[in-house]
Amino acid sequence: MDVELLSRLQFAGTIMFHYLFPPLSIGLGLQLFLCELAYVRTKNLAWEAAARFWTRVFAVNFALGVATGLVMEFEFGTNWAAYSRFVGDVFGSALAAEGIFAFFLESGFLAVLVFGWDRVGPMMHLFSTLMVFLGSVFSAVWIVVANSWQQTPAGYHIVWHDVQGEMMPRAEVTDFWAMVFNPSSVDRLTHTVIGALVLGAFFVASVSSFYLLKKRHEDVAKRCLSIALPTALLFTFLAALTGHDSAKKLVETQPAKLGAIEAHFHTTDEPTGLYVFGWPDAEEETVHYGLQIPYLLSLMVYSDLTTPVPGLDQIPSSEHPPVWLPFQTFHLMVAMGTLMIAVAILGCWFWYRGTFERQRWLMWIIVLMPLAAMTANQAGWVTAEVGRQPWVVYPSVQDGVEMMGMRTADGLSESVTAEQVLSSIILFGIIYSLLFAVWVFVLNHKIQHGPETVEELEQHHRLHSKESLARAMGHRGTSYSSMMDEETR
Repeated sequence: MDVELLSRLQFAGTIMFHYLFPPLSIGLGLQLFLCELAYVRTKNLAWEAAARFWTRVFAVNFALGVATGLVMEFEFGTNWAAYSRFVGDVFGSALAAEGIFAFFLESGFLAVLVFGWDRVGPMMHLFSTLMVFLGSVFSAVWIVVANSWQQTPAGYHIVWHDVQGEMMPRAEVTDFWAMVFNPSSVDRLTHTVIGALVLGAFFVASVSSFYLLKKRHEDVAKRCLSIALPTALLFTFLAALTGHDSAKKLVETQPAKLGAIEAHFHTTDEPTGLYVFGWPDAEEETVHYGLQIPYLLSLMVYSDLTTPVPGLDQIPSSEHPPVWLPFQTFHLMVAMGTLMIAVAILGCWFWYRGTFERQRWLMWIIVLMPLAAMTANQAGWVTAEVGRQPWVVYPSVQDGVEMMGMRTADGLSESVTAEQVLSSIILFGIIYSLLFAVWVFVLNHKIQHGPETVEELEQHHRLHSKESLARAMGHRGTSYSSMMDEETR
């Protein structure tokens, strides 16, 4: 058993499981804010019912995201001690900024969002919703900044430290803002956040379409669709644009990754085509069963039809990433993105024409679209992480000086054995399977229950008003349940 392979598999598994939840929290946060904003502006109780419903769904997802995210930080110390020593100064500053600017903001207003409906005014609750959404985005900012620094390091120098008699390298920040705005951070951040917003929009559209198909909660479902479908259309197009910009820069920052995701093995004097699909074979340096569009890769990278794109043969073979996996996941991400754009266009078109509810086939497709969005998000991360191998921190050039990176094999902990990693993978698999089952069960329960009706909210507000009046008059012994019994009688 190879400890490096097992450690990589364990971290990949834990981060992919964790990454089911943060994008959905970010995307739901925006949809929740827009629903509540509509309620504050119109005072229509159907909008309040929608906002209360999505708050409950958001809370379940947020809790799972926090629980699964903590595990990865421990893995840095257990499986990747040498890597943690190397990047500790960089990651320490980024994660400290996340704690100060994101986590405290997000968690500080979360209680008001979840429990403050009848305790604070509508404007304060709307403000809390916005802060929770922005906190989730700011959290993504610092995580993506730290990850982007690994892909395109900047603003640092190497200092050698004596660790138990052995000199070890450590990357130390020399320019904080150069580290933050490294060459890939802005493109990767916008693409990541927009991908999360796409997921949130399609999740709301999926549940709302399900309600229309089952003829339940139709008023709330229609209102949510009026927000979810246009935002899905907007963000799917933005995802394509930001993804294109991010991939285009690879020719300068990570040419090996570009060569891998396009299975471009050989540099020629001719313009370079782009494979739509295929089966790359790194040993034979060819693509089996592939369909290639001539000139397209040159056009997308250089915006002309004449300049050839450098291939993997321009890079030492010891620095080649795997080809098959990033090629397939990249094309899977593009395929899912294209599908989502088409579905969003059709959904908005039929909604604009007023015939959306007659398109049952389209509503069933929309019900399944969160799976496409989650697949695209996961495939994008696999492409980014596998495509930078064998480096865990990519080498860079600063002011004409080549700065050392770190190979993945050099980042392992010296004391961890393959047997220990394998046993923890098995235990993690059992625990995460149970967590996933709980998440699906609770989420399904809340979706099947659905939002309150307008009549239920009207009764709730009447009871709350009576309870508030009783407390103001000094009747502190009057409980909510007794007020409800009195109202029922």
